[in-house]
Amino acid sequence: MAVVVILPKQGQSVESCIITEIKKKKGESVKKGEVLFSYETDKASFEEESPVDGVVLECFHNDGDEVPVLLNMMVIGQPGEDYVALLGDAVTATPDNKEPGAKIQDAEPTATLDAEHGTQNPERQTSNLSNSSNIFVSPRAKNLAEKEAVEVTQLTGTGPKGRVIEKDILAVLDNRPKMTPLAKQIAAQEGVQPQGTGSGLAGTAKSTDLLPISNAVYGVDYEDKKISNMRKLIAKAMHTSLQNSAQLTHHLGADARRMMELRKKVKKALEAGTLTTNITINDMVCFAVIRALKKFPNVNSHFLNDTMRLFNKVHLALAVDTERGLMVPVVRNADDLSIIGLANQFKEIANGCRKGGIAPELLAAETGTFTVSNLGNYGVEMFTPVINLPQTAILGVNTIIPRPKDLGDGVYAFVPYIGLSLTYDHRALDGGEATRFLKQIAIEIETLEIEF
Repeated sequence: MAVVVILPKQGQSVESCIITEIKKKKGESVKKGEVLFSYETDKASFEEESPVDGVVLECFHNDGDEVPVLLNMMVIGQPGEDYVALLGDAVTATPDNKEPGAKIQDAEPTATLDAEHGTQNPERQTSNLSNSSNIFVSPRAKNLAEKEAVEVTQLTGTGPKGRVIEKDILAVLDNRPKMTPLAKQIAAQEGVQPQGTGSGLAGTAKSTDLLPISNAVYGVDYEDKKISNMRKLIAKAMHTSLQNSAQLTHHLGADARRMMELRKKVKKALEAGTLTTNITINDMVCFAVIRALKKFPNVNSHFLNDTMRLFNKVHLALAVDTERGLMVPVVRNADDLSIIGLANQFKEIANGCRKGGIAPELLAAETGTFTVSNLGNYGVEMFTPVINLPQTAILGVNTIIPRPKDLGDGVYAFVPYIGLSLTYDHRALDGGEATRFLKQIAIEIETLEIEF
């Protein structure tokens, strides 16, 4: 009996996934346990295995599609088996917009067009579209090619006797960027096509993208490279954050002498064997942030348009750089942990992200209540982090640099300062409250006490 394979739900917050690769195509045999397709959530990747032996009777989606969870992906059964009744009223995206189980045919008429007069001539089998060769083109293909400025003389037809059919024109359009009306007109007149992504909105090719390259010596001096699915998700999240919130950043420095002294003690304890966990500067900053959040509950919150959701516990998110892109895992109930426990949790979730084994729900922005992003190791002195909505704020941690400070009695000295950049949603927090919270983080850093 045929079996419908759905896209699994990975975590409570995951609503859709991106299909990275269809491993088994329609008509291919498959054994139980073989991988049917791979897919990605916001930050983690998975593979779906076949539950039975059989043949792929239907595949409803393609590589790169963003598919809602629990939607039908494939049907596995025996050749010729009727599976339509299994689908019920489920919404699926079948190839070429055909009904499930329908036979896909090219419904092109057999008559061709006279290239010179543009009239149908049922007696002619070809239409001469070029002085150098005879091109077989169906009427629908010719109409679409003229409308979209596609040069059919450069195509190899897939229809009967090599005829160019509508499907061949659609294949060209799938691999060509969209064009403005003026660009289409120029393309038809000049016989040129856009190369790579256009410079218009959403990659649309404009008329200027069709102009010949002025320097024939260097030719094309760039390469168009498709971005990864991970980068698409990150780009979408960043754009949504900036578009749907009122973000403002305050910068402040904190005296880092106390932290640097503690860091020296940690190194000595590690060497002596009395401490087994390496407590870093970042761990200390995050520990100070947690203490400040407990004193400013409005910052430890989500902004939900007409509602502020204030959390009793601190679920701290930490930005982690991986080969696949930026991930932001969450340590739940971070305010219950000691500095050693916090350091161990950070190391565990960071390793999970880099190895691809982190739980999807720990990567959801809704799971965290506040985020810390540290670029200090890269020598960054100041930056503007972007809020992980619906959270109301994010702290950027910068590098430590020496700055002059009044030590009293007219004595000045250069003191190490760590830069702190707080971006907050001005819809949720006023500038005064955000400034006081940032100052409280500095105070916690400068008076930090840890036990190990």
